[in-house]
Amino acid sequence: MKADKVLDAKGLACPMPIVRTKKAINELVSGQILEIHATDQGSKSDLTAWAKSGGHELLKDTEEEGVLKFWIKKG
Repeated sequence: MKADKVLDAKGLACPMPIVRTKKAINELVSGQILEIHATDQGSKSDLTAWAKSGGHELLKDTEEEGVLKFWIKKG
């Protein structure tokens, strides 16, 4: 999936992946896609809930070799 911006949040503990995601998505315009890479297992539920509450769309999430990857479309 093509992302407009990639955020590396690997090695960061909660709540830093969300803090960095919020900052990064504010730099995008509506409809653009942010790809996030995180290693904190709590990020899966945190980012899913955050995207929904912020009016954004979680397009896809995967896990590869311990790295969680998320694609969020800015609302």
